[in-house]
Amino acid sequence: MSTIDDLPPLRQVIATHDLRARKQLGQNFLLDLNLTAKIARQAGDLTGCDVLEIGPGPGGLTRGLLAEGARHVLAIEKDERALPALAEIAARYPGRLTVIHGDALQIDPLAHLTPPIRVAANLPYNVGTELLIRWLTPPQWPPFWESLTLMFQKEVAERIVARPGDKAYGRLALLAQWRAEARIVMSLPPEAFVPAPKVHSAVVHLTALPEPRHPADPAVLSQVTGAAFNQRRKMLRAALKGLHPQIEALLESAGIPPTARAEEIGLDRFCALARALAEARRPA
Repeated sequence: MSTIDDLPPLRQVIATHDLRARKQLGQNFLLDLNLTAKIARQAGDLTGCDVLEIGPGPGGLTRGLLAEGARHVLAIEKDERALPALAEIAARYPGRLTVIHGDALQIDPLAHLTPPIRVAANLPYNVGTELLIRWLTPPQWPPFWESLTLMFQKEVAERIVARPGDKAYGRLALLAQWRAEARIVMSLPPEAFVPAPKVHSAVVHLTALPEPRHPADPAVLSQVTGAAFNQRRKMLRAALKGLHPQIEALLESAGIPPTARAEEIGLDRFCALARALAEARRPA
């Protein structure tokens, strides 16, 4: 039996259900239940919370979340091979685990969750960034989630928490830090996983802010940052020239030198530029 519950160790679960990781599904399994419980604890006090998990696989993190007291876990799993193993966990924790077989990019989880809601997942590498951007850019804010505790490739994690001037600083950092508090809380070496990936991994914890750090229209800010970082190292007056004929004047009104580059500019200035651009586009 395992160290966190009376279910079998994960290596045994994988052998019993023939759950060898599939590269095409972005799978790398974390088999140390002590580590999965530690990741679950990074999500904070889960008692009284529903938790959304994407890509549970054989259920290591799922078991950690339930053992740490999550009121209810909704696990969305694309790989039907994992369903019998997850059913065994559901039987061990009656009424506390719901498993949906399907693609997390196409499923609305909110019909199955009751606030307060947290998200915790060892995200499949091939959909992790897309899911994060969706959670950071909902039509309304605050979002459905209180916090996100997510495992990424370390390179992606560093992009989320990067600051102006950092090599990893870009659009993902701006979108994350505009509306959330983001920090790396754990790092894991390749050998922690089966199969071992070629890169290190890291867990990022994001806490939703009640409102964005600076006012800006989300669509305009997304457009500005997308254009600014699409051609890194290019002066902003050139990178953004397609957004407005008077872009140099708008940059200056936002306190940004037209010769500056995107990687040098902080969130507050980008938000100021988004406000100036939105105002300039309003009909007279």
